[in-house]
Amino acid sequence: MTLPAPSNDWFLPDEDAVLQMRRVRVRRGQTDILGPLDWTLRAGERWIVMGPNGAGKSTLLQIAATRLHPTGGEVAILEEVLGAVDVFELRPRIGLSSAQLAAQVPHEEKVQDAVVTAAYGVTGTWRESYEDEDRMRALGLVSSWGLSRLAHRRFGTLSEGERKRVLIARSLMTDPELLLLDEPAAGLDLAGREALVAQLSELARDEDAPALVLVTHHLEEVPPGFTHALLLRDGHAVAAGPIEQTLTEGHLSAAFDTPLRVTRTGGRYTAVAQ
Repeated sequence: MTLPAPSNDWFLPDEDAVLQMRRVRVRRGQTDILGPLDWTLRAGERWIVMGPNGAGKSTLLQIAATRLHPTGGEVAILEEVLGAVDVFELRPRIGLSSAQLAAQVPHEEKVQDAVVTAAYGVTGTWRESYEDEDRMRALGLVSSWGLSRLAHRRFGTLSEGERKRVLIARSLMTDPELLLLDEPAAGLDLAGREALVAQLSELARDEDAPALVLVTHHLEEVPPGFTHALLLRDGHAVAAGPIEQTLTEGHLSAAFDTPLRVTRTGGRYTAVAQ
């Protein structure tokens, strides 16, 4: 289904596009902090979005999550045009894990409840009535993300790594068609990062997994199995396309404004200054 975008011409998203942006920009005061940007994510693709602090990564993800409307341009998400659709009906089809969302989960919320509340699009249990099927799915996700022993622990007592895994489990609760992960490894120690990268790599290789977007500014956090990359700097795309053609020394050096030496071993990337 296609709907008219809020512009002077018709926005006709590609049929196989899970997410499509055309001439998108976000302005704060007199400054564009993102764009203009064109970007298309198709079914089955797993994207890395990378760039330095202030590049526009999280702003881009907030648009994809329907939490932010762009100042200009058109956005189509799951065949619906932003600005011509009820975002509250669209959001259950989009899984999101972010630091902003983590801050909204009550510290006293039990882990299994923090996961199941995604079924209602809320971050804390109140008067909702959950089906047994919802409870079982939540417990299954808690188990698959290595959290079974923590199912009855309070969210506020968890380590940073444990909270990250809870949020990812929560983001999968509604069986989304698009999964957005905003810096899921931020704040983790080496062991926690490596464990999470391994789990995300397994998810990326699952043919039944939703289309994926993972935001990071650390090359070492890129899990094997991701297929595409978008590099941002100052709100603009430096490069975008298949991951091996995008995460190159030239493109990464331009994105981070630093001469870098990039190596790839066993599907993992590292970068050091030249």
